Amino acid sequence: MDKTTLRNKVRQALAAMTEQAHCHQSLAVVKKVLQEPYIIEAKTIGITISHKPEVDTISFIEELWQLGKKVAVPKCNPKTREMSFYVIETFAQLETVYMHLREPIPERCEFVDANDMDVILVPGVVFDEAGYRIGYGGGYYDRYVLNYKKGKLISLLFDEQIVHHVPTEAHDCPVDIIVTPTKRIDCQLHRGAKENG
Repeated sequence: MDKTTLRNKVRQALAAMTEQAHCHQSLAVVKKVLQEPYIIEAKTIGITISHKPEVDTISFIEELWQLGKKVAVPKCNPKTREMSFYVIETFAQLETVYMHLREPIPERCEFVDANDMDVILVPGVVFDEAGYRIGYGGGYYDRYVLNYKKGKLISLLFDEQIVHHVPTEAHDCPVDIIVTPTKRIDCQLHRGAKENG
């Protein structure tokens, strides 16, 4: 299947989730990722403010603050298709921008460089177990993480978002770890198996 077909198919599956299932499964993902060693060890974590039907990241951010972690949230520039991260200490430092996205107000936040983040949580619509993803079409994350060398790229998903194979292009940057309500996938192992197999 091509990327557009896969994206639409998974979006339909997510749209069919009940409010209760979405809430319950989001909490299961958050509980699981809080036990992830890379999250436990991280001081600064980059994360998008979710909007449905994504895994809810609001409760995750609140948990990270409780643990004394720095939380950095992206600000997108639609003209240049570039992204910058800013540390937020409260949701009052956010504003609602295009497509109902919630982003930091740069004047009220501290800018953070990519390689000052120990973990970046990467959103997307469709993923395979090797960590390749189909995003929302803007290419922001692929460009941003191209030179990210410091830490791990982790994605929080529902099981419905995982498919057997995502078509890839040369510029695609896979994530390292996927966490769903039922599993933790080490994508680097799967990529190694594919290359060797």
